[in-house]
Amino acid sequence: MSLRLIVRDATGINLYECRACADCDLAQVPEQDVSLSTLVQLIIMDDEEVLSTRTLWSDEALEKSKVACKRGLDLHKVLLTLRDESQKRGIGKE
Repeated sequence: MSLRLIVRDATGINLYECRACADCDLAQVPEQDVSLSTLVQLIIMDDEEVLSTRTLWSDEALEKSKVACKRGLDLHKVLLTLRDESQKRGIGKE
């Protein structure tokens, strides 16, 4: 199953609603290796690289993701879902 569908099924969030406006990038923290907007695009493209990014495992990025999207996409739920998926696949932190 694609990452986009995994996110949709777990959260109800349709990432195709992302307009790639990059407003969420204003919340970027130093430990991120990819921006939140890039992270969303990687999910849409089903690029599993997203499961091993430092951004996904940054607690500060996770906290900032709660209010990052001005259009109402809950990026916090998206990150938590990806963390779970990464652990299921044995890629992420235990």
